[in-house]
Amino acid sequence: MDFDLVVRGGTIVDGTGRPGVRGDVGMRDGRIVAVGEAKGSAAQTVDAGGLVVAPGFIDVHTHYDAQVMWDRMLTISPWHGVTTVVMGNCGFGVAPTRPDHRGLIMRTLEKVEGMSLAALEAGLGEKWPFETFPEYLDAVERRGTALNVAVLLGHTPLRLYVMGEEATERAATGDEIARMRALVREAIDAGAIGFATSKASTHIGYAGKPVPSRAAQFAEIEALARSTGRPVTWTALLAGMMGPGSHRELLEKSRALIKQGLQVVPQVTCRTLNFEFQFKEPFIFESMSVFKPISVADFAGKLRLYGDPDFRRAFKESFDRPKKGAVFAGLSWARTWISWYPPDPSLEERTVDEVAAERGVHPIDLALDLALSTNLDARFRMAVFNHDEADVAELLAEPGAVLGLSDAGAHASQLCDACFSTYLLSRWVREKQAIALPEAIRMLTSRPAEVFGITDRGRLAPGLAADVVVFDPATVGASKLRRVHDLPAGADRLVADASGIEAVIVNGTIVRRGGRDAVAADGALPGALLRNGRARAASQ
Repeated sequence: MDFDLVVRGGTIVDGTGRPGVRGDVGMRDGRIVAVGEAKGSAAQTVDAGGLVVAPGFIDVHTHYDAQVMWDRMLTISPWHGVTTVVMGNCGFGVAPTRPDHRGLIMRTLEKVEGMSLAALEAGLGEKWPFETFPEYLDAVERRGTALNVAVLLGHTPLRLYVMGEEATERAATGDEIARMRALVREAIDAGAIGFATSKASTHIGYAGKPVPSRAAQFAEIEALARSTGRPVTWTALLAGMMGPGSHRELLEKSRALIKQGLQVVPQVTCRTLNFEFQFKEPFIFESMSVFKPISVADFAGKLRLYGDPDFRRAFKESFDRPKKGAVFAGLSWARTWISWYPPDPSLEERTVDEVAAERGVHPIDLALDLALSTNLDARFRMAVFNHDEADVAELLAEPGAVLGLSDAGAHASQLCDACFSTYLLSRWVREKQAIALPEAIRMLTSRPAEVFGITDRGRLAPGLAADVVVFDPATVGASKLRRVHDLPAGADRLVADASGIEAVIVNGTIVRRGGRDAVAADGALPGALLRNGRARAASQ
């Protein structure tokens, strides 16, 4: 055979931003060997007549670090045309981790990334097959994945590994920084694609303590990053983060840094950040000082505090009159829906503001009363940021930005933006016609590859990895979210189905065809571990 696989007769949009052209893409030994015309025989053929043929999509902001140890398919990313993911974002991860710190790491992921502790415990098991970061990379590579995986070294597990539980409390000593530097070097030598940290006030870890990276002084971060000249990408530039129009001020600050010659790249997203929450885990409010006692309270303590008039009074004062620049300044009960309330389903999909006005009560009293009446099981969905599409359009048009913040693998029961790729193609390309298709494909492929140093993917060109997605531009899209219980220990998550994705190809192997898996989750899988942004040669 001349080719292992040929995608024939589609409109090739190669990821560079150039207009599409009709032609074939031929693949052999996991590489693209022909673009435009692929004469000869093929072991497999995909008829792409009337369809678009593009590079596989790259998701640079995922949290599959734990999930990869029980879900080799990395669902739901491949459903939506994603062929490469970057894990370890926001400074979080599962390595390096000492055996006696595993519980702390899992409880940190539970708090800051909304992961089910029961799912983590069941999925990771008692004996983790790694302790150090290089051992973690080896474990991921040994298990195999459907998609290509690149991993950032997280500052939080690194700090905990060196400093123990004091990592949440204090600055590091010179000796501790030196030890962390050595581990960063070890991780980069092993194949880490970069280093990730967080100073976000919303990142509250176990026992209500700030995550370890937040206790780091700037000198520590500078010592670990070592002024390498590599790009710095920050998460996330969202509309409405600190009130109406605040994204423009942040854009100007980012542009000023770029003008100085610095490679500073804000991550933007094409979707409204809809956050579904219960007051048993009130993540979006935990940066408010009034919620500190909630963060450390057990379940009974939460119930007592939510019913306490003094707590409610303080919550209302903080929420109704936020300090300028507060992360929660843009939150609104008018954009908060009651999404699940079994005692009275007629309230579902109505806003908290609307129902509170009908009953003549403050929205916070209504929300807390509904929560308490269901033992904190009632669910609410808040459009936190990016709810104004005119503002989002400005962010998506920013040339210095990169698409990110899907958070795939995190906040599983609270949100699902792993479908960002198909949403971009349906909402912003087909429906709004705000972004031309070749530019949208570039935003999903070569641009993230460029920013993250993924050197042999993101474009359709001979010699590059054969990561390809074939889709119907007339039907591609993401469904409404639905709740499933398919995580370990029966834990739930939100998922979105994809439409119009005909084939997803990873390193020359079809992993999805016609909306179904084309490889067995327990069999050989084609994904590669991208050490320092590139797969190892077969001979290595």
